Amino acid sequence: MSSRTACAAMRNCSGCCAGSWSTAACRSFTSCASSPPRRRAASACAICAAMASWHCSGATPPNSRSAGASRATTSNRCSVRPERALPMATPCYQVNLQRGFGGGEVYTAFFARALGALGIRSVLFAHPEAAHWRARLPEDAQVIPVSATQLAQRLAALRGAWVVFHTPLPGDAVAALHRAGASATAFAHMPLYDRNPAVLEPYDLVIPVSQHVADSLRARGLTRVHAEPLYGVADLRGRRGDRATPLLRHSVYDWDRRKLRDRLLSHAHPLLGRLRPRLTFTPRPGIALGIVSRLTPIKQFALLFRHLAPVLARFPTFHLEIFGSGGYASVRDLRAALAPIRARARFWGEQREVGAAYARIDYLLTGLPEKEALGLNVLEAQACGVPVLAVEAPPFTEIVAAGVTGLFYADPRRDAGAGFAALLARLAERPFVLEPAAAAAHLQRFSEAAFMLRVERLVAEVRRRGLWTGEAARCAS
Repeated sequence: MSSRTACAAMRNCSGCCAGSWSTAACRSFTSCASSPPRRRAASACAICAAMASWHCSGATPPNSRSAGASRATTSNRCSVRPERALPMATPCYQVNLQRGFGGGEVYTAFFARALGALGIRSVLFAHPEAAHWRARLPEDAQVIPVSATQLAQRLAALRGAWVVFHTPLPGDAVAALHRAGASATAFAHMPLYDRNPAVLEPYDLVIPVSQHVADSLRARGLTRVHAEPLYGVADLRGRRGDRATPLLRHSVYDWDRRKLRDRLLSHAHPLLGRLRPRLTFTPRPGIALGIVSRLTPIKQFALLFRHLAPVLARFPTFHLEIFGSGGYASVRDLRAALAPIRARARFWGEQREVGAAYARIDYLLTGLPEKEALGLNVLEAQACGVPVLAVEAPPFTEIVAAGVTGLFYADPRRDAGAGFAALLARLAERPFVLEPAAAAAHLQRFSEAAFMLRVERLVAEVRRRGLWTGEAARCAS
């Protein structure tokens, strides 16, 4: 099957695993792969071809390391839905009180979609200012904006419900649920090594999003940890774009309006921006390293580049494109760390069509590992055929296939950047290109089909533990 034929097949195979998987990744392949760097175009569409061939033929991808992937791809029905759905009389209640939209919110959305594929409707209690949910959730999902007081009243009215928290609440909220006969499950979206485990101790079950997170939970003494990490999905729906999509420079700041400084700057900065010309992305000669991420403290980009920028200064072939926004201090500190390569580092702000950003870079750079939970941007880059350059440590070693979808280097805090320098020298001499079939087999672990099977096993475990009796009061109407 040719790459173009396979991509078309996946777009048309809406009722099978490939069709579902293409929603999350193949669309990004057809857009990202249609653009330079040219050496990546064929690889990305070939990955798409391999996925289409494996899914729609019923074959198992070679070297697949996921039992869920095997189940998904060997079904003779070639269906994204499991053979046995789990219809429930009551919905799964989810709680996410974040105002913005980041990695935890992406998880909330595709967790709701997976539940919907299993016949389980979601009811989401959300922050009143979070206007993004309606466009992100399944049509049958219900979004209920609540204040803290309203949420407490809602939770106290539940009976026998399964309530999943993406924003952990204090122990008294969990106690109120328990008094009502409901259960409380919490997603652990961040590792716990340097955090207080007390916030998660009251929960009946904690769901880690990677083995790295699971290990941190157990290291801090938590025992009610779901055995299987709920790895995420390379999901670019609504954010695909391609090289034909113009990229404009946007603000690099996410203002925290709870702070007086940020409130003042949030008004002044747009006014100053009007005095400067609006820049459109134009490629530069050489090799483009890229950051496609929120510039948050957990990524530790400033600390990373205090070690990497002096190394990059010795390799003029490489330049850095930064797509993302962050708090004032995070951006300030990153700019300072990039001083040795200031002329070769450009900030473009957050981009809605993130696939267009991936199409502009040759390699994705991750942040430092220990505070990272998983790295959804790392999955997205691989789905777009962009190799990943990462510190050799969890969670990156869980989601990047060494020598297949990316390359590792030693932590620069330990070797003063010697490993990174050797990697740059290698890439300057010989570009690294993804091997399509092996990359597709690796990425199958992070497809929607594999994710849904993990959710199916989670639901079975919740019911086995007696955490969901299906007798919840209809408080959401």
